[in-house]
Amino acid sequence: MLETRLKALIRDVPDFPKPGILFKDITPLLGDAAALHDATRAMADNYRGERIDRVVGIESRGFILGAYVARDLGVGFVPMRKPNKLPAHTTSVEYALEYGTDRLEVHTDAVVKGGRVLIVDDVLATGGTARAACDLMERVGAEVVGLSFLVILDFLKGRQRLEGRRLDTVLTY
Repeated sequence: MLETRLKALIRDVPDFPKPGILFKDITPLLGDAAALHDATRAMADNYRGERIDRVVGIESRGFILGAYVARDLGVGFVPMRKPNKLPAHTTSVEYALEYGTDRLEVHTDAVVKGGRVLIVDDVLATGGTARAACDLMERVGAEVVGLSFLVILDFLKGRQRLEGRRLDTVLTY
């Protein structure tokens, strides 16, 4: 079964990045060519037949997965980055973290007005970053068709912040 095979390649790293956090490290999965292929294909599968113009990958592991998903769907890729990393004119959104704020940026011309995008990232935890990504894409005039994650940490209730949005995941913890 795909879920069992992929979960076997995700290691738990206790107390990272701070005490009390159990980090789900996907780098062993990324290092396995067959698993990476199968995981990103599964992320794309629910969107086959949909009209998607671009896949948007959230920095940084969303870049890796999103590029594969974009290739699999036969569409272009848009990097969504942390501040001051993109060279041309950007639009940004600030969002709240547990302790403070953060910001995401995208090139203002990354999608055409009304363009249909799929947002991709590795893990959905509390949903704050994913919600900000949706807000940012809508700010630049895109329509968010859905969000595709490799992993969801259901106990952190990130789905609630994305209520009313199409959301697909491959693995659930």
